[in-house]
Amino acid sequence: MTLGVITVLFGDKPLDETLAYLKSIGIEELEVGAGGYPGKAHCDPAVLLADEAKLAEFKATFEKYDLKINAFGCHGNPVHPDKAIAEKYRSDWRNAVLLAEKLGIKKIIGFSGCPGDCENSKYPNWVTCPWPEDYLAVLDYQWNEVLIPYWKEEAKFCAEHGIEKICFEMHPGFCVYNPETLLKLREAVGDIIGANFDPSHLIWQGIDPVAAIRKLGNAIYHFHAKDTKIDQLNTAVNGVLDTKHYSDEINRSWIFRAVGYGNDMQYWRDMISNLRLVGYDDILSIEHEDSLMTSKEGLEKAVAFLKQCIMKEPAPKGMFWA
Repeated sequence: MTLGVITVLFGDKPLDETLAYLKSIGIEELEVGAGGYPGKAHCDPAVLLADEAKLAEFKATFEKYDLKINAFGCHGNPVHPDKAIAEKYRSDWRNAVLLAEKLGIKKIIGFSGCPGDCENSKYPNWVTCPWPEDYLAVLDYQWNEVLIPYWKEEAKFCAEHGIEKICFEMHPGFCVYNPETLLKLREAVGDIIGANFDPSHLIWQGIDPVAAIRKLGNAIYHFHAKDTKIDQLNTAVNGVLDTKHYSDEINRSWIFRAVGYGNDMQYWRDMISNLRLVGYDDILSIEHEDSLMTSKEGLEKAVAFLKQCIMKEPAPKGMFWA
């Protein structure tokens, strides 16, 4: 496994300065924001596709620090009911795919998206219960009329341009938010679809990350190293569904934390061990969204923590003691 980070964490700094710093703290591979919610601070595919000189400079900067781009992050909602918003995310996605093809990158990270409840909707509608039965009708529309047809088409486009893995972050608010919904879309579209396994979004739903890893197995294509801390007092009163702003930390039922500040070392060692058991041998991409720490402090603490539990050497071929 390799230690990585999502570069959007330092979107306010030049790429060269960002890579020099990341190299100095032991980062080996990178997940680069290339549109959608992650933005384009370090990588604007439309610009790089149109200008060979800028593309060459972009490539040379990574080569200078011997840092590999593991994947492009292009999270968005390409099935948003507002067609103008959807088109923006769709355009970003396709440009990221075309740039990935030029650079030999095989993975794109994103969200499944969430449609509205009908063709005339204005906003996405994330369904969380089966009753009243109106919600089942919404789910039928979202999955069978919008989501599956859209991703079948996009999967074909991606495959035609060298993408081998579309990695969906299982994120509440979108149709794919847990292992069951990830596998449902994968079954409908094909095994180009896999998981960007981010435990932080699973933890607050009450999902055991180790059980989820065992269930998904070889459908795990990417991993976000991010933690969540459940506030037992607030959760005891209000449950885990929480619409208070992320900045209202003391009153929320849960908040995102740097790795090791939500759960302990054994918890993370169990996750990483089970990643190895199901055959995952790729990046642990640190995503820092801890509102109690600066980007620098949170990242450096996460790096130090993960260095104690990451498995660097290949798995042994046999049991020497047996």
